[in-house]
Amino acid sequence: MSAVPPVELTKTPSFRLDGKRALVTGGGRGIGLAAASALAEAGAHVTLAARTATEIEAAGKAIRARGQQAEALVLDVTDLDAAREAIAAAEPFEILVNNAGTNRPAYLMDVKVEDFDLVMGLNVRAAFFVAQAVARRLIEAKRPGSIINISSQMGHVGAARRTVYCTSKHAMEGFTKAMAIELAPHNIRVNSLGPTFLETPMTRPFFENKVFRDEVLSKIKLGRLGQLEEITGAIVFLASDASSLMTGSALVVDGGWTAE
Repeated sequence: MSAVPPVELTKTPSFRLDGKRALVTGGGRGIGLAAASALAEAGAHVTLAARTATEIEAAGKAIRARGQQAEALVLDVTDLDAAREAIAAAEPFEILVNNAGTNRPAYLMDVKVEDFDLVMGLNVRAAFFVAQAVARRLIEAKRPGSIINISSQMGHVGAARRTVYCTSKHAMEGFTKAMAIELAPHNIRVNSLGPTFLETPMTRPFFENKVFRDEVLSKIKLGRLGQLEEITGAIVFLASDASSLMTGSALVVDGGWTAE
């Protein structure tokens, strides 16, 4: 009787990020702070970037108090020259969580040019050039990397009072795919993460309006708002070798909003 050949079991890639450097824009609160905390917990050295020094310094201190690595970088990403200079001066970041963003909800007929310019300036223009700067440093250093563009379910659908925001996030989905194609030869992956409505400092005031809250909950198939901790697993996944074959993709974490 012949011996049974040994079974070769597939290895599971690590979700650990030890030795990796991560830059998180808009890192002082909400999704950015949650992302920074999760990446640090997975072993990354995290740089939290935002305009408000007190917020990111407090966040960095809280992460370091857990025995993890974090530092604050006071930066307005809409100042493209300052952003480029800061990223060029730093050691390359193998991970970018391109999170800084904003929204000014308004019906189409009420959209003001200045609000359009503000949203597009941060959500598209700044995000695009931050990604470019991070990628440039990685290419120069011949290092692999993962760029995670924080998009939205609104990058895949439309909604009333969201024409400008939808414009910005559909644009982000487009440059995510195009960047992924160009950066793949350099082993730099680019993906987007599209959450549904989460309870964050930015969104909380909107949910005080019962009509709006009920409207949102009627579209989320799981029947509840998302919590910040529910997207951190996806961020660590996209940052780590666990997603090594994934680029140019949109990971939607939306409670079923876009399922119909």
